[in-house]
Amino acid sequence: MLHSRKLQYIDEIARCGSIRKAAARLNVASSAVNRQILALEEELGVPIFERLPRGLRLTAAGELCIEHIRDVLKSYDRLETRVKGLKMPQVGRVSMVSTVGLAAGPLPEIVARFVERHPRMRIQLGIDGATTTTNPVLSGEADIGIGFNIPATPGLRTLATFDIPIGVVLPPTHRLAKEAGPVDLVEVLQQPLVLAQNGMSLRAMINLILAPLPVSVEPVVETGAPETLRHLVKRGTGLTFLNPLDVVEECRRGELMFRPLSDQYRRHQPMKLFARARATLDTATSLFIEFLLAELGALVGELEAKGHVPPQPARDAGGRD
Repeated sequence: MLHSRKLQYIDEIARCGSIRKAAARLNVASSAVNRQILALEEELGVPIFERLPRGLRLTAAGELCIEHIRDVLKSYDRLETRVKGLKMPQVGRVSMVSTVGLAAGPLPEIVARFVERHPRMRIQLGIDGATTTTNPVLSGEADIGIGFNIPATPGLRTLATFDIPIGVVLPPTHRLAKEAGPVDLVEVLQQPLVLAQNGMSLRAMINLILAPLPVSVEPVVETGAPETLRHLVKRGTGLTFLNPLDVVEECRRGELMFRPLSDQYRRHQPMKLFARARATLDTATSLFIEFLLAELGALVGELEAKGHVPPQPARDAGGRD
């Protein structure tokens, strides 16, 4: 590829913040890396890195430059994938970022089934918080992102949305598990609780649910790990608030039970699949999206049948936030 070495060198320096570290990762001499910086700065007529005592930092011009470089590198990756696809169908790489809850919930099983069906595909799955999941997609580091409570962000387009409510998760032996259907929030608050910690988008949603009640909630455990919440509920330490996708596998196995909240307290977590507005999705990514949406649609349909989620609106397949 024309200028590929220079672009790769600059991208690696931006990621590492150091010529020495970038050179080590690229397995080349530091002087070769430094020459590429100087050559590009001479071409542009402006510095793209600020030299600091402990490394390098992108200048404003450098930020514009690195966005263009990553666009070019991603475009070339897509070209390579398409060329390989002419010789060997269903070969490619998908880069995705997810919020913590989905990564600890149904997503690993979906990814595993996709890889089993398409063994030549390679999946890169990053994990981030709801407020920062958009960043890797905006920067071009990830092709697509998925998560709950993703804020509307310029430069992103929504590929699909699902409406998933928060409910109560409890062990099947608990007295509140003897009935199905909606549960009274007041009854739940009389039980020990284990909750997502403050600062998480899930906890913000829980706080909205609890806000109308004139009670002070003091959970026995707070944590940022959804898998820890599920384990504590199984152990009988307390009840928790999650969405039904978080616990679908445990509910199928009879290890946990999910009950929706009564209507006056029901709050929904929008689940969004998104991509960069200007990006063209390659064949591998499009194939994965099609599979992912089919799997999520089947899961949500199962939860609809149980009354755990409301009927879903038509999915937006190409909107823009």
